[in-house]
Amino acid sequence: MRLAAVRRIGAPAIVFALPLAAVAWAWPEDLPPWRSLAIISAWAGSGLLVASLLLMIREPRLARLLGDLGWMYRWHHRSGAAAYLLLLIHPLALGKNGWAESPHIAWETLAPWTQPWPVWLGWMSLLLLMLGLATTFAWRLSYRRWRGFHYLLALGVVLGLAHVYVLLGDPGLGLVAIVLCVLAFAWRLVVSDLGLGDHPYRVVRVQRCAARIIEATLAPCATALRVSPGQFVLAAFGDGPRYHGCGEAHPFTVSGMTRDGSLKIAVKALGPCTRRLQELEPDVLLRVQGPFGSFLADGAGSPQLWVAGGVGITPFIAALRDRLPTQPTTLIYLYRRVAEAAFLDELRALAVADPCFELRGQACGEEPPALDQLLATVSRLTERQVQVCGPSGLVEALRESLRRLGLPAASIHFESFDFR
Repeated sequence: MRLAAVRRIGAPAIVFALPLAAVAWAWPEDLPPWRSLAIISAWAGSGLLVASLLLMIREPRLARLLGDLGWMYRWHHRSGAAAYLLLLIHPLALGKNGWAESPHIAWETLAPWTQPWPVWLGWMSLLLLMLGLATTFAWRLSYRRWRGFHYLLALGVVLGLAHVYVLLGDPGLGLVAIVLCVLAFAWRLVVSDLGLGDHPYRVVRVQRCAARIIEATLAPCATALRVSPGQFVLAAFGDGPRYHGCGEAHPFTVSGMTRDGSLKIAVKALGPCTRRLQELEPDVLLRVQGPFGSFLADGAGSPQLWVAGGVGITPFIAALRDRLPTQPTTLIYLYRRVAEAAFLDELRALAVADPCFELRGQACGEEPPALDQLLATVSRLTERQVQVCGPSGLVEALRESLRRLGLPAASIHFESFDFR
């Protein structure tokens, strides 16, 4: 089994192990069925909340250990949603247990104003979790507001665990969970969001490489990051003489690395911050976190098929700039119009100079590309490792086409732009 596959077991292992350990520790004995269900759901949900906060930590070494940052965040979202559902069962099961005695007792169980303050902690936790999860799916919400609501979500986790701790009156596992959550939240807030663990860089060059796309060259002000092709960094740009940064860290795939430690990133105008970055100027300082990701790390010794959609060309140009391929490599580059195709002239020159590299560029306009026809022209397709980078719609359509043509899932690797 490949090391990358082994590492990807880490995040789901945390998600399953913590709630199972919590339930085993607090397993109810000699209690009515509905009260037992209430206890089990509460402890399982608490374990999932702890797992969700641990997987929220944005640290490069931890991300490599657990499969990569995007994979961690997927399990962070899954465990948070599952925790909310389990914790919602908790008061309902208590109410059902009270119903066996009388409807009045059941109502008092579910009515917060009839309960002491420790129970209020639980209801406040549930409401904050509901609010935080609702904003998770609000893609039109600005990043700054989305992040603020996520802080409320973390507060809900701490309040929920405090609810358990106060009611039990026994430190035990509840106190351990609270400490873990507070440490995880503090790490994310201080080290990641406030930039304590960032690397300082300076913009030394900005050039336009296509319509609505710039490429910025960033020089390290201290220790340089060690970045491989296919990885991305999170960068927060400051202010310059005429440029005003948005002050938020956003992910950018590295488009090139130089021997002096400088990085290049390509930025397409997709949102408010990236539209502002089109006016970036030299000498602007920025904070950089990373690197993250493992795209292009698998199957490097086999014949390759690369498929890029729009600015998804970025990791492939980084790989070609770093080292020319030694295996037959075909790049299918899809873009709307030639004016929007970044690095096209550079790619054409590389294709002429290197017999192992073949470029197939296609302007698709507003119509979806004919993927089956494009793939049919690729020689020895079933022998190739396929690397795909682009919008999620292109990635899913291409995966379906490749499966119909008989490529195993293990030969298909992809990077999409749904990271937030």
